Amino acid sequence: MKALYFISFVLAANFCNAQVLFEEKASQLGLDNSSYGTGILGGGISFYDFDNDGWDDLTLATEDGSSVRFFKNNQGLFEEVFFNITNDAHQIKTVQWVDINNNGQNDFFVTFDNSANRLYKNLGNMVFEDITVSSGLFNNDHVSFGASWGDVNNDGFLDVLITSRNVVNTDEYNLLFLNNGDETFTDITVSAGLELENYLSFCAAFFDYDKDGYQDIYIANDKFDTSNLLYKNNGDNTFTNVSEVSGTDIMIDAMSTTIDDYNNDGWLDIYITNTPLGNVLYRNNGDGTFTDVADDSGTTFDSVGWGAAFLDADNDGFKDLHVVGEVFNSPNFISSAFYHNNGDGTFTIPTDSGIFDEESKSFSNAIGDSNNDGFPDIAVLNFSPSDNQLWENNTPQSNNWLKVKLQGTESNRQGIGSWIEIAVGGEQQYNYTLLGEGFLGQNSASEFFGIGDATAIDYVKVTWLSGIVDYIENPDINEQILIIEGEHPLSIDDFQAAYSTFQVYPNPSKNKKLTVNYIHFNETSTELEISTVLGQVLKTIPVTQEKTALNLSEFSSGLYFFTLKNEFSEVTKRVVID
Repeated sequence: MKALYFISFVLAANFCNAQVLFEEKASQLGLDNSSYGTGILGGGISFYDFDNDGWDDLTLATEDGSSVRFFKNNQGLFEEVFFNITNDAHQIKTVQWVDINNNGQNDFFVTFDNSANRLYKNLGNMVFEDITVSSGLFNNDHVSFGASWGDVNNDGFLDVLITSRNVVNTDEYNLLFLNNGDETFTDITVSAGLELENYLSFCAAFFDYDKDGYQDIYIANDKFDTSNLLYKNNGDNTFTNVSEVSGTDIMIDAMSTTIDDYNNDGWLDIYITNTPLGNVLYRNNGDGTFTDVADDSGTTFDSVGWGAAFLDADNDGFKDLHVVGEVFNSPNFISSAFYHNNGDGTFTIPTDSGIFDEESKSFSNAIGDSNNDGFPDIAVLNFSPSDNQLWENNTPQSNNWLKVKLQGTESNRQGIGSWIEIAVGGEQQYNYTLLGEGFLGQNSASEFFGIGDATAIDYVKVTWLSGIVDYIENPDINEQILIIEGEHPLSIDDFQAAYSTFQVYPNPSKNKKLTVNYIHFNETSTELEISTVLGQVLKTIPVTQEKTALNLSEFSSGLYFFTLKNEFSEVTKRVVID
């Protein structure tokens, strides 16, 4: 059923007023007769450019007895295409495009909850070879559900966490596989320190919650007797369960893990869908802890939620939120909601316009740009008899924007795990790249930034997992740019020199006394920041001389981070204070 909704509101100060307008156009764009079917607990959707032609394509999971469906985007119109990919017609959950060998070709990974997962290597020209067995990812005796990809050890190859939700076999647990760089994977679940328990896990996400340069893991677990899990990456292929100390160990019917920085403070937040008892929005406090602000922000949904995705629908500089779910024929439940970000930590469902669809049972949603106009569109996977939906963003283009796509060289080719920062009039926005998020979703490879009525961007800065930082001043607006790792090094040569010659000694310290040496570097806008492993900043020291002697007798013995930073870049060293 096609529908047209107008969403209007007053935007935050310094941004141009705009009226958000979405139109459901799946049938018009070639996506009719494309529902998931009636499979148990729905499946995934990918809004990702699988053939690298510059247009976001769609990949759709289907019910038991059907095959994955691929829709190529031909400059705004979709055409179903068929690859030599077979799935034995099992019940499909995750559908993801991932470059496992960094050769620039998107490989295909699919999970099932009633059969073994499949990994298909792209041989070029969208011809595929099933390498599931040879890769080490064959798991015929293990029921899977979601999957998320990240780089556990920053070696430039994407690893994968596969979640398990088996209500019959209580011995099954989540699996973490390390990419060996030769198209094979090694199961490191035990050695990495993940619990070997059946948590009934729906989905997971790799993200850097404490900004230490290593990707951590958050897992959404079903039912009230299993709390959600936050694993801190220790940087040595092991993880520590910090769920309780971080305050993220909530026990709900958790479905999804949606990660973004909704308040532009530079720290990644977590949105989790739930039953009518209410969704959760964990605000990252920047000190290793999170606070649930769903009630205060107005984003509880209070229905049966499944998928969720952040997007700046009107390009005003603040990320809005789209949530989908099931109705269950209750007059008190809604199947979807659009939450407009007011820019003050609160969200509002625009009057009479926030519910895109009042009838469908919806599960997964994903963000892409079907017509390359710079305004993010929304794809939704629905149960039969409803077709899947494509909500085209037809907001009047009064606000300006920038799209950024990454290509790693030292880091993984897709740039997963990178921080992208822009500044507009001195105000920062931050995006973080993920692969596998929300509820079984994969968003576009392009990162969207809205800049309101501003006509210039101060800079774009990309911090890669390798530690390389690219910096572009005054990029063109209203277009997509490709940033290749290492091609735009920082323009300040002195800071680059300091980056490689920043010394802290002795390390470990002696009697809590040590020396910080900047080696012929003196820049008053640079500072030394000392923080805990949980991200709490304990001391900030302006850099005004080449060498500084520190007496840290007020600090407890333990591990700390020393960060040399200015507006262009930063470098962090681990320091042990005895």
